[in-house]
Amino acid sequence: MLTVTSQELSHLTGLTVYPRSVTEHKGTLFFLARRDRDKILGLISLDRSILAAFTGQEREVRLNGDDGELATLKLCPTDHGNATALRAALPFTSPQVVGVRKSAGLGDRLGLATPGHVRAVRGKAGIVPIFAQQSIREMARTGRTPEQVMDDATWGVLQEGWREGFGADADHLKTTADVDICVDAGFTMFTVDPGDYVDDGAVTASPDELARRVDALPWDALESSPQAIRAAYLGQTFDLGTFTLTFSERELWLAAAKYGGAVAHTVAMYRHLRDRMGDRAFELEISVDETATPTTPHEHLFVALELKRLGVRWVSLAPRFVGRFEKGVDYIGDLGEFEADLSRHVAIARALGPYKISIHSGSDKFSIYPIIARVAGELVHLKTAGTSYLEALRVIATADPSLFREILSFAEGRYAADRATYHVSADPHHFPDPQRLADEELEGVLDTFDGRQLLHVTFGSVLTAREEGGGYLFRDRLLEALAANEEAYYVLLEKHLGRHLAPFASKECG
Repeated sequence: MLTVTSQELSHLTGLTVYPRSVTEHKGTLFFLARRDRDKILGLISLDRSILAAFTGQEREVRLNGDDGELATLKLCPTDHGNATALRAALPFTSPQVVGVRKSAGLGDRLGLATPGHVRAVRGKAGIVPIFAQQSIREMARTGRTPEQVMDDATWGVLQEGWREGFGADADHLKTTADVDICVDAGFTMFTVDPGDYVDDGAVTASPDELARRVDALPWDALESSPQAIRAAYLGQTFDLGTFTLTFSERELWLAAAKYGGAVAHTVAMYRHLRDRMGDRAFELEISVDETATPTTPHEHLFVALELKRLGVRWVSLAPRFVGRFEKGVDYIGDLGEFEADLSRHVAIARALGPYKISIHSGSDKFSIYPIIARVAGELVHLKTAGTSYLEALRVIATADPSLFREILSFAEGRYAADRATYHVSADPHHFPDPQRLADEELEGVLDTFDGRQLLHVTFGSVLTAREEGGGYLFRDRLLEALAANEEAYYVLLEKHLGRHLAPFASKECG
């Protein structure tokens, strides 16, 4: 067994070694180190053949002084090939299925947040983290690939020495092409978003129009018919443990018209995913949260029963709740009404699964976390993403005020276009004039309702904006500032995400 401390490794390599990363496995020492802004994978072994899976530069070193053993040191770039080799060599750096265990998704739009996320989760017993999580929409807007999302999580897990396991969620997948690229990247959780097939207009349709919409459903794909649906639901009482449901004809046709197309699309996506994954373990989440109208208990029950009938297996489902889950801010709505709504959804999930209720747009919903933790227990998955980007901007506001002013001004010009696909209500009349803010006032923008939503929804434009000469307008400077202040970023993430997770942690952790 090789036993070399991080201090000795730093002296041996001339690099700054992350202490928690040092791992001995099967006679090889693995560690992550830093030289300026670049991170480097280091390996030391007495057997050079073990190092063959990795690409990098090798040299001989003496361990424990001049009289020590002669070993091979290999310094490797943190690229995709080496990340793939690392996941094969160290199983704890590779994602796994989470199952029906309480979990939290910690999205990372910059590829730098995982070490901070690990610190936030560490000590929060009973919560399984999803460190690799990004939606197809976010990847498109940031210019990242599924492989980059996975690799950045891998390096972060190694850096912080997280050995408790984690998941990888390919979020809000809408097409089989989306599925394919995420399967190839090694994701283990796949969130299907059939929102484009949800018919919100059915809610206000007349009885005749509702019947027409039901008749027009893709019944071949649903392997059913209006007559079969009627026989399966009308006149039946469904015992859901804490309450019972019966369907009127209106409630049944509304559930079918509103969600029948979404069920058909989910089935097609699931079957494609199952075929692509073969004998590899995976798990499915179904998301209908980004729709105009809340998911009623009747609609949830209909969707779940139809998916079960069609052979779909899933681990979590994200309904559209009552109230407003806007980006970057707390829940907007009546807390008692939300608790009653959540209780019914949890009861259905417990009776028909069990499966977890997934809370999308879950960042910064501090007023409802205690309610969710109490009502859902283990049957909850919390998703966060944009809030970690906002904490990165908090670092910039302090470390590089002029850059933050530029980003804020640019974001104000982009808000009207970028808000189109998000649930936000920030008022542009309330946006501050960046030039009128003193340096010490800049961070405060991130503590306002309008400022948070402004900066949240414009992330893609900020990260991909180009100068006339072709270079990035903000991206490189932002990443350089964060690299220079990485510890400050991790501290903020640990505090902010830790506040998200604390209500869900097991009681023994306080």
